[in-house]
Amino acid sequence: MYPGLAVARALAGKADVIWLGGQGGMEADLVARAGIPFEAIPAAGVHGVGLGALPGNLARLSRGYLAARRIVRRLRPDVVLLTGGYVGVPVAFAARHVPQLAFVPDLEPGLALRAMGLTADVIALSVEEARRFYPGRRRVVVTGYPVRPDLRPIERGEARARLGLHPRDEVLLVMGGSRGARALNEALWACLEKVLGFAEIVHLTGGLDFPRVESVRQGLPPRLADRYHASAYLHEEMAWALSAANLALSRAGASVLGEYPRFGLPAVLVPYPHAWRYQRRNAEYLVRRGAAVYLRERDLAGRLPDTLLDLLRDPARLEHMADKARELAVPGAADAIADELERLARRPAGRHD
Repeated sequence: MYPGLAVARALAGKADVIWLGGQGGMEADLVARAGIPFEAIPAAGVHGVGLGALPGNLARLSRGYLAARRIVRRLRPDVVLLTGGYVGVPVAFAARHVPQLAFVPDLEPGLALRAMGLTADVIALSVEEARRFYPGRRRVVVTGYPVRPDLRPIERGEARARLGLHPRDEVLLVMGGSRGARALNEALWACLEKVLGFAEIVHLTGGLDFPRVESVRQGLPPRLADRYHASAYLHEEMAWALSAANLALSRAGASVLGEYPRFGLPAVLVPYPHAWRYQRRNAEYLVRRGAAVYLRERDLAGRLPDTLLDLLRDPARLEHMADKARELAVPGAADAIADELERLARRPAGRHD
């Protein structure tokens, strides 16, 4: 959803934006924080779900299509931006007569985005390698990954001062997403004392595991407890954490294709094993370009401590990885998508580019 928020910001003052999203979860709250009107529709995934859940999910998608069609008829939009996820499928088909742009955040499009590609007039890609999934399309553009505008790099010393970190220590940033990644959290906690001996840690646990933080901190020696900085989630402060870190440990969702390059941040990536191939493809892309190291989740217990320590003890290697990450940054991605949307909105009725 963050690419959509970045594009909405780029359209500020040029267009009225209304967000159609799923029911429940954090999406409505984050969209409200951005000051964008939000309307919820029923939706559910069908790829990778059990047979028991499939009929109910298909029924929710059908209800989502009907709800989206009512909203489209009421709002009469000039153009539609689709950013992936199963919520976009009923919207894409409900608005199939409206000009559409589908943004592909991951290197490889998932089932939902492949379906949206059937109705989209323009496909926008994060990286050039994704073009091979859309052969023969009349308009495919590589815009880069839109990073939300509040994620601006700042000087490392200033970022560390704002977060209460030592100005010269190595800093490891650990992220598992808004809800957290239990496997990452558990693996980090298992080697916490060892890693804290070489680096301060900024740990975003997600909301589900954050209640355990206090007991984890109490189990640390006092000299190390002060080097462990845990939060459930960061909003405006996220740019400080990304600017302060020498190394990140995280999943490999699509944001790693945009945010880590923007900040020149090397990473140890642990793709979520139940997310089909999306995260694995993203991780492999950064690894091939020298900007990241890949770990499988099943190898976390045996390999994570040495992997982190080998990198944290090697500033020259981290700096080389940081340079490689910066080479992948694509500035102006949100503006590029906004320009495409404006072009589509001005297109004469009945014309298909």
